[in-house]
Amino acid sequence: MIEIEDLPELVDPVVIAAFEGWNDAADAASSVVDHLMEVWNARVVGAIDPEEFYDFQVNRPVVGTDELGHRRITWPTTRIAVASPPDLDRDVILVRGIEPNMRWRQFCAELLAACDDLGGELVVTLGALLADTPHTRPIPVTGTATEPDLVDRLKLEQSTYEGPTGIVGVFQDACVRLDIPAVSYWAAVPHYVAQPPCPKATLALIGQLEDLLEVSIPLGDLPEDARAWERGVDELAEDDEDVADYVRALEETRDTTDLPEASGEAIAREFERYLKRRGDESGGGAG
Repeated sequence: MIEIEDLPELVDPVVIAAFEGWNDAADAASSVVDHLMEVWNARVVGAIDPEEFYDFQVNRPVVGTDELGHRRITWPTTRIAVASPPDLDRDVILVRGIEPNMRWRQFCAELLAACDDLGGELVVTLGALLADTPHTRPIPVTGTATEPDLVDRLKLEQSTYEGPTGIVGVFQDACVRLDIPAVSYWAAVPHYVAQPPCPKATLALIGQLEDLLEVSIPLGDLPEDARAWERGVDELAEDDEDVADYVRALEETRDTTDLPEASGEAIAREFERYLKRRGDESGGGAG
């Protein structure tokens, strides 16, 4: 059982969850929650007991020095934080952790019970996978939802994937079994640059959250980090003819097949985000 700090009642909270590991190519998904915790000044209110769920020879504890100069051990775990974004008319519950090594069903049950105690009404899971996609094009993001009305409202699809799954898939299934509405967004990271970070994929996932929540999320240095990441991969390709040829082949395939990210609807949605962000910044400056 996760012990949660005493809190005032949250307003219509939405749960946003991401887990390091198999579901988190280039740390793109967990980096979203890290970013949200920072820009929304989230406060950690609880954590799962790692003794039940983690193999410490696989996910080892880390020793370090705290702010007072004392030596401390930090154990691998999954934490729950809450935030009240200033431009959002609802609160947010952020779940950030590591894919457990054992007892996945109990792990999901405890997390969802804690989110239910906090009043969570919608769960959004984030993931990232490696794919045959070029770094020079928009990062593809696919979205699925558990309920038909969510599928229609968000213009998503019901997943038809069959095969191995990770904790995100199990967490989503647990939501279905408990009749909790859930949405899942997955970013496709170019597999030839799989090492973290991938700020371009993190930005793509944040864009989907902005559409879902109908709010502009402060981006900080992420846009410049994404441009620097792309320039770095460009330089890698320039120095390796085989990589350059492969990227060109991926670009040709992408440009001649279905490319929803370049559709008029997607471009219009991105422009709407831009205008909304400009409006929010202007309003903040006027105040």
